[in-house]
Amino acid sequence: MTTNENTAATEQNTEYLHEHTPRLDWHQLAPDVFKAMVRLDAAARKGVDPVILELVKIRASQINHCALCLDMHSKDALAAGESVERIIQLSAWEESRHFYTAREIAAIELTEAITVLTDGFVPDEVYERAAALFKEEELTQLIAAITVINAWNRFGVATRQAPGHYTAGDHK
Repeated sequence: MTTNENTAATEQNTEYLHEHTPRLDWHQLAPDVFKAMVRLDAAARKGVDPVILELVKIRASQINHCALCLDMHSKDALAAGESVERIIQLSAWEESRHFYTAREIAAIELTEAITVLTDGFVPDEVYERAAALFKEEELTQLIAAITVINAWNRFGVATRQAPGHYTAGDHK
């Protein structure tokens, strides 16, 4: 292969694929629902540790494959001082427990249990671990925050919202 052919091949390999178009601009088409979600999100986050909140949002978004929310909450977490290492390890938290506190692990476990309801319930042991580490008011708000991010994920995935255009702090 000549130098020019090698350079052309390298350039071809670094060309990004086309960004998909969102199916709907749902927040414009259902503004009352969007506004209600924003209010619900604000109410749910009250009293939740901001670090735990972003970890929960990122983990639920990983499970739900919501690229828009992954983009948004990873950027917000980084802007708030979260480490790249902890964000990267979050998808493998069971093998990386030493990166997180006991409260963070309990919140992550609870997030997975609420997000993936294949058994139809949150296992008692997961709930009990969280209940042992969070006051009832905190636990209630945490459950609300997990529920809300799952709702956001479903809007994002169903309408194929495109990631990459969010700037940290835009929706605080």
